[in-house]
Amino acid sequence: MSNSNSSISQFLLLPFADTRELQLLHFCLFLGIYLAALLGNGLIIITIACDHRLHTPMYFFLLNLAFTDLGCISTTVPKAMANSLWDTRAISYTGCVAQLFFFLFLISTEYHLLTIMAYDRYIAICHPLHYGTLLGSRACVHMAAAAWASGFLNAVLHTANTFSLPLCHGNAVDQFCEIPQILKLSCSHAYLRETGLILVSACFFFGCFVFIVVSYVQIFRAVLRIPSQQGRHKAFSTCLPHLAVVSLFVSTVVFAYLKPPSISSLFLDLVVSFLYSVFPPAVNPLIYSMRNQELKDAVWKLIPGSF
Repeated sequence: MSNSNSSISQFLLLPFADTRELQLLHFCLFLGIYLAALLGNGLIIITIACDHRLHTPMYFFLLNLAFTDLGCISTTVPKAMANSLWDTRAISYTGCVAQLFFFLFLISTEYHLLTIMAYDRYIAICHPLHYGTLLGSRACVHMAAAAWASGFLNAVLHTANTFSLPLCHGNAVDQFCEIPQILKLSCSHAYLRETGLILVSACFFFGCFVFIVVSYVQIFRAVLRIPSQQGRHKAFSTCLPHLAVVSLFVSTVVFAYLKPPSISSLFLDLVVSFLYSVFPPAVNPLIYSMRNQELKDAVWKLIPGSF
C-alpha cells in the first residue's frame, strides 16, 4: 500500500459546515447522538448479559448486534466531532485505512447478524418444536463467529485492495473514508479490480437479502394461520423490530451506494452519509426496546430505584 501511495500522508475530509457556529452546532448534534447510541446499546448489552432470562438465541444475537452498532458509530462519529470542534479536516493515511477497515468489518458483520436473526425468527415461528435443537448454544456461537469472521475477511480484502490502488486525483474525500471516495481518487482503470470485488460482495449482499425475504414470507404465512388474534399479535411483535431494523439498514445502504449521479449533491451526500453510518446504530436500541416488553422490564429492573 505504501509503495503506490507514498506521496499521500493524509486525506482531507469534507467539512459538515463552513461557519464556526454551524461547526459547533454539528459537534453538539453528533455528541448527543453518540451519547444516545452509547447509552442505548450499552443498556442492551448490560441487560442481556446480567439477566439470565434473556440468555436465549434471539437476545444472544441482539447482544452481538449491539456490539456492532457501538463499534460502527464509534468508527466515524468521534473523528467528525473532533474535526467540527477543532475546525480541522485532516485524517492521517493510517487513520483513513483504519476507519475504512473497521467500518467495513462492523457493517458487514451487522448485515450477516441480521440475516442470522431472520433465520432465528423463522425457526422460532415456523418450527418451534425444533428451536432448541437447531439453535442450541453451540450452534448460536458458531453462527455468530461465522458472522464476525466473514465480516473481518470482507473488510481485509476490500481494504487491502482499495489502498493498493495508485491515487492520482488528490486526497479530498467526503465525510469519512469509504470505498467509493477512495476509488474516485484512483488512476483511470486502476479501480477495475476493486470494482470486481465489489460486484462479488453485492451478489452476496443480494443473496442474504433474498434469504431474509423468503424467511419472512414463510413467517407471515405461518403467523396468519394462527387461529387466535392474541397469538398472531405476539408472533408479530417478536418479528417487527427485526424487520424494521433490516428495512432501515438495507434502504439506507442501497440508497447511499445506488442513488443516481444525477440527483447527487453536496447536501444530499451529507444526509445519506449521516443516515446509513450514524442513524441506524443510534435508533436500533429504541426500535428493539419499544415493542419488547420483556427487554423493557429487564432494563427497568437493572436501574436502581426503579421498583
